[in-house]
Formats: sequence, structure tokens, C-alpha cells
Amino acid sequence: MTKTPPVFLIGIACPLGGLEALLSFLEEVPRDGGMSFVVIQSDAPANPGMFTLSPECSAFLQVRPVEDCLTIEANQVYLVPAGKEVSLRKNVLHMGNPRSDGYLRLPVDYFFRSLAECCAHLSVGVLLGGESGDACDGVFGLRAIKGKGGLTLVQDPGPTAGEGLVRQAIEAGVVDIVAAPEAMPVRIVDYLRRADAELELESPHQAYMLDALDRIVQMLRERRGNDFSLYKRSSLFRRVERRLAVHQLPTLEDYVRYLNENASELDLLFQELLIGVTQFFRDSEVWEVLRIEAIPGLFARYPRGKNLRAWVSACSTGEEAYSLAIAFREALADVKPSRRFTLQIYATDVDPAAVDFARKGLYPPSIAADVSSERLARYFVAESGGSAYRVCKSVREMVVFAAQNVAADPPFTRLDILCCRNLMIYFGAEAQKAMLPVLHYALNPEGLLLLGSAETVNEDDALFSLVHSGARLYRRCGEPNKTPERAMTTPFPMLHAFMPVRSDGVDNIGQLTDQLVQQNFAPAAVLVNRNGDILYVSGRTGKYLEPPAGRTNVNLLAMARDGLREALMGVTYLALRTPEREVVLKGVRIRNERGVQTVDVIVQGLEQPDALRGRVLVVFRDVKAVPKRRHEQLVPQSDADRAMLREMQRMRENLQATHAEIQMTVEDLRASNEELQSTNEELQSANEELTISREQLQSLNEELQLINGELQSRMRDLEWVRKDMKIVLNSLEIAAIFLDRDMRLRRFTTCATDLFRLIPSDIGRPLIHVMTDLNYPNLVDDADEVLKKVKTRRTLAMSHDDRWYGVRIMPFRSQLDVIDGVVITFIDVFERLQDDSDPGCRHVSH
Repeated sequence: MTKTPPVFLIGIACPLGGLEALLSFLEEVPRDGGMSFVVIQSDAPANPGMFTLSPECSAFLQVRPVEDCLTIEANQVYLVPAGKEVSLRKNVLHMGNPRSDGYLRLPVDYFFRSLAECCAHLSVGVLLGGESGDACDGVFGLRAIKGKGGLTLVQDPGPTAGEGLVRQAIEAGVVDIVAAPEAMPVRIVDYLRRADAELELESPHQAYMLDALDRIVQMLRERRGNDFSLYKRSSLFRRVERRLAVHQLPTLEDYVRYLNENASELDLLFQELLIGVTQFFRDSEVWEVLRIEAIPGLFARYPRGKNLRAWVSACSTGEEAYSLAIAFREALADVKPSRRFTLQIYATDVDPAAVDFARKGLYPPSIAADVSSERLARYFVAESGGSAYRVCKSVREMVVFAAQNVAADPPFTRLDILCCRNLMIYFGAEAQKAMLPVLHYALNPEGLLLLGSAETVNEDDALFSLVHSGARLYRRCGEPNKTPERAMTTPFPMLHAFMPVRSDGVDNIGQLTDQLVQQNFAPAAVLVNRNGDILYVSGRTGKYLEPPAGRTNVNLLAMARDGLREALMGVTYLALRTPEREVVLKGVRIRNERGVQTVDVIVQGLEQPDALRGRVLVVFRDVKAVPKRRHEQLVPQSDADRAMLREMQRMRENLQATHAEIQMTVEDLRASNEELQSTNEELQSANEELTISREQLQSLNEELQLINGELQSRMRDLEWVRKDMKIVLNSLEIAAIFLDRDMRLRRFTTCATDLFRLIPSDIGRPLIHVMTDLNYPNLVDDADEVLKKVKTRRTLAMSHDDRWYGVRIMPFRSQLDVIDGVVITFIDVFERLQDDSDPGCRHVSH
């Protein structure tokens, strides 16, 4: 059964005055291209009778108006009626009336978007020159086609082509080919033939193609600092193949050379791979679910109010981030919660140019096709006489834009909403698997994760639970936030270096400590863990603590001033063992720059609240020193008293020295521990590399086994062929010998042993050394002459038993078409010569 050739549908935007360019385009459409065209005109569309095509063109192109539910056919030119909108779904054209709910009518963008969704990389959009009815209709449609990997073409903006829309499309970076209308069809046909071909990543040239892709990825990494090795190979190959088609280059090797010679092409390829396709309120049903259900659910979860945090990754030019801000403000207006709620949105993208564009918040008027007139009036400000819309200041202040690579840089944390739509679909399976724990780590407990329509978390149900299947909305579940173990290796190599170590409720330590100190103590205090490391400082503690010289150390004992250090030794452990009572150190004398300060130190192990359990609160209270009366002062009167004081001083000094040694030992142990951790990470990395190498060797072994199987199969086939040929030669009863260029035996048939005394070991011997029953002394000389003249020789020869044989000496060629020897056949013609001898043959007799 023959395969039905595909029908390629081309979208053509023909502004006012572009009819002549359209006719020039159609005149050059090839007969065998398998293309059809949907023509959308901004003015009153022409009727089919106005198309005066040449007889050659009109013989196979049929011009007809679009009808509803019309299945596309090859070699058709469909004209969109005035005041109608056309979309494409499953190769069927659907026609309807434009929306009348306050949205701007943009028929070209509307059709081009549906064309991109339906045809993906086979979609083609053409924008001809002329005076467009709308100054921006078509640009966003071309962006959608380009984002799906399709081809976009615009007319060369010459002196007669209305340059407004054409130049706007070129400046927006959504155009692949700028050419004259008559030159476009051949470029489109060449692209479609390439794009419709099956991906050849599994072809015999796989190693060569993957090597070329790796070189391209390396060049992009060196040029732009971004690593695209995490991308799906098929997606990466499609985008590169598209650039080959645009430049009409035959092979990937040619494209690699082109990249080496044209650095600007690397920037264009970088933009291609980013796939920056977005719009306001994309998939409107998703935003309705957020506005009506998800965001009000956050209000209900925090009845005391909260400063909510959201992250929009891969935000491109910012439409999705602003859409989230608007949806939050609308939900806030609808619910009217009794407590105060705010939303801080962090929007990031790997493309700095896109981030700069988003930060300005200035968009063309075509956004009115996606944003209702009510939202435009409330959240946007018209600028430049209505030729652009800027997001209002109050919405812009809700969003912070930054350049970030989600695959390499650390994520934002403590999030209530995380939008990661249509990003993971471009990553490979391993990268997707490693990314989900990072998204889980970034969210607060029961935080919301919003994915794209083609993305899911089925393999990680323990991390997320489904909230709304249609909107691809998930809720974070599982253990409290912790550093994701799977993200410590590729594809998130930098994550471990930046992620903070978190513990339960660590973000509330400051607030809870302040409340506790204010309620009970009010003086200067510090919160430490069981090891004495300071977690939080309240009040002025400079009189009691000072940073030690050398390496930064925030341990309480290391920072304690002289006099306090000795008093605090072992006290934190005692307070943790007896949290029901506080430990009070009275009259501790601390030496500082001002002299000696007397303080009372209160050390309390904490059990409540739960977030502070296992911590120790150390509070300092200044005490006014009361001078001792003269008669109360201890004055050593005897030598024994003076000796005791000297011994106490030596003990104090020894204690201080011991403590210093212990501190140095602790520092050494910490350094050793860090080195061990570093060594462990290196070993883990080496283990992963070995695992990868083992997998590669396994893959190579499988390929070798496959090749070995094929070779064995071919050897069996050759053996059967050899046996069949031997049987055929023997069945013909023809004596034949094969000689090489040196007149040595290469092969002989069984019947040849009747004339020559041959055995299998004679292979390789000169023929002149072989005994024969044939009376043909010049046989070797004749064979040598045939070899030199490359001309067949026939003759008769008699054997010793008086039988005649027809002898034919022929040269034979090798598989490389080289004369490689001669073949001599001997046919018994004795009986035939009894009736009629061949007068043309030379007789050789006794």
C-alpha cells in the first residue's frame, strides 16, 4: 500500500495593497509541493475571481473561500471571508465570528497560533508587505510558529512594501527568512522536505551526528555560558535541523563550520533553543482555577495574614509573572480577607535580554487579544498614543525580575506558589527526575506547584499531590523542607554550594526569640544550639562577646570575653539536661576595654515553643559592683595565703591554656571533617563517572554484539552462497580452473580433476607445475596473453585419450572492477565434432 503524501498548510497574511505580492508568490508555487494556503487579508478579502493566475499555475491551484469544518486538501488557496476568524484543528479548518467580549480582534495571530499548535515544526507563516489593518496583527502569531519550531518568512521590506508590520516583525526577532515573494515557495518546499523527514538520530551516522551536536553545545556554552546538554536530544536536533533548513546547508558538519565562521549565528541558535513563547493569561482556564480556588485557599490557610512568596521560572518576557500578579489582586478583591495579604513574585529567565524586556513592562497593543478591555483599563497604562501598553506601577512593584539558570543556580525558597510551566518538557528524563526534588525543596509545606499542560509528576507522587488535573496544579507534601539529595549531582552541579542548611521552623527563630526575651528578660541575650554556636543575637552584646581573631567563628565560648569564657564552660550542657530550671551565674567578672564589668548570666534550656526545642538561651544582666569595705577586703596576711593565690592564678592560666588547646583541636577536627566531606564528594563524583563509563561500555558491548551477530549472519549467507555455487558448477559438469595474475591456482571445479592432477593442497601452486592429461603445451602462455590483452580466447584441445575439449580463456574482474586473473573452462565436444567440427577454432593435436 502506497503512503498518502502529506498536505502542508501555509498561513499567509496579506495586508492592504499586498495582492500583487500574493500573486507573485502563488505563481512560483511548485506543482508537486503538496502545499495549500490560507490567505488572511486585513481589508475586504478578494474573491476568487480577482485571482488572475497564469494558465500553468491555475491548472493545479484552485482558489476557493473558507467554509466551516473544511478538510484541507493539496493545491488549494483558501480565502478567509470578511469579518470571520479561522482556526485549524486536526487538519480541519473551523470558521467562526470573532469574540465580542472586549478583546481585540487579531485574525492573523489567531490563525497562526492555531496553525502552530496543530502543525508544530511543520507550520509555516508568511507575512507579505502592505498596509496592515492592525499595526501588530501577525507578529505574535509568527512568534508562536517560531516557538513550535516552524518557519517564518516576511517580504523583503523594499521601497514599495509597507514596512510598518514587516519591520516590526524583523525587529522582534521572529523572522527566519526575509525574501521577495517569488523566492519564498522554493525555500518553503526545501524546509518542509527537511522538516518532514524522520529524525536520523538512530541512523548508522548516529555517532557522527551526536558528536556534531556535542560540539554545537560546547560552542554555545563557551559563547553564552549556558549548558544545553540537559535538553532532549530530539528537541535539540530539531532546532539545529531548522537552522540548517533556513541556511540551506546539507549536513551538520557544514553547520558547525558555519557557526565557527559566524559567531552571530550562535546567538540566533541560542534564542531558538530558549523557545520564548508566552502570552498574558495563557490557557485561561488555568488562571481561573488560580484566581477562584488556589489563591483563596492560601488565604484560608493563613487566617492571620501573610506575606506570600511566588516564583515564576522561565518567565521569558514577563507576561506570566504579571498575569499571576493580576490574578492575585483580583482574588484579593473577590475574597476580601480580614487580615493583610501581600504577594512577592520572583520571575527569572536564563535570557538577560528577555528579563530586561520584562522588567520594563511595556507591551505592544496586540496583547489586547489576550487581555480583556476591563483588565487593560485597570492594570495597564496606554503610552505613545495607544501604540503600546505598560503594566501599571502597583503591579510592576509586585514582581522582581532576575536572570537565573534554573538548572544550575540555587532556587528561591519558602515559596507558596511556584509556576514552572512548559520548562521541564524540553529537558531529558534524568534532568526532569532531578528537578522535581528541587521544586519540592523550594516550596513551603502544602505550597502550590503549577506545571504546563504536557508536564506531570507521576513518578514522584510522594512529593506532590494533585489538586486540579485540568490546570496541572499540585500541592507539596512529604517531609519538611530539606536539601534535595538527588539534586546534588548533574544536572544541578552548583546547587549544593548555595543551598542553606535548614531545620524545622528556622525562619521563625528570630521572631520567637524576640518574643521570649521581651516577655521574660528584656536584656541582651543570645540563642545557641547544643554545640554553643550562636543562632540569634538580641540587644547589645559587645560588652560580653567579641569576634575572635583569625577564621570566623560564631561559637559562644570562642566569642566570650575573658572571665566569661571560663564561667560558661559546660553550662549549656547542664541547661539542656535540666531544662525545667534555669542556671544562674552570679557576679561573673568580665574584662573588656572599659575595665571590669560584673554581670549575672542566666542560662535556660528551652522546651517550648517546639521550634526552639533543643536550644539554649543565654541572658546577660549587668550588676553594679558594690565596693567592699576595708575590713571586708581579703588581704593575704601570710605566706600560705600568698602561695594559695599564686596557685589559683597558675590554675586559671593552665585552664585557659587547656581551653585554647581544646579550641584548636576542635578547629582542626572541623577542618578535617570538611576535607573528608570534600573527599567524599569527589569520590561520589568519581563513582558517578565510573557508573556512566560502565553504562557506556555496556552500550558499546551491546552494539558490538549486534555487529557480531550481523557478521555471523552474513558469513552464514556467504557459506550458503559458496555451497550453492559449488553445486551449480558441479552440476553443469564443466571443468574450470581459476588463475591469479601470476598464473597460480585460485580455485577449480570437481570436473577439472579429470584433466588435471589436482588436489585441494594445489591451491596457490603455479599451473605449469600441475600434471595434465590435456595436450595443450601453450596453455599458460595463452592465458598470460589473455590477461595482458583483456580479450577472450577460444580453441580446441585433445586429451591423451583422444577426446576433444573446447577451451575458453577469459579475464575476470574483481569487485573493485580490476582485472584480477583468468578463468579457463573445458567443455567436452568430442561427440559434436563427430558430426560437425568448428572450422573457426584452431586444432591442437599430437
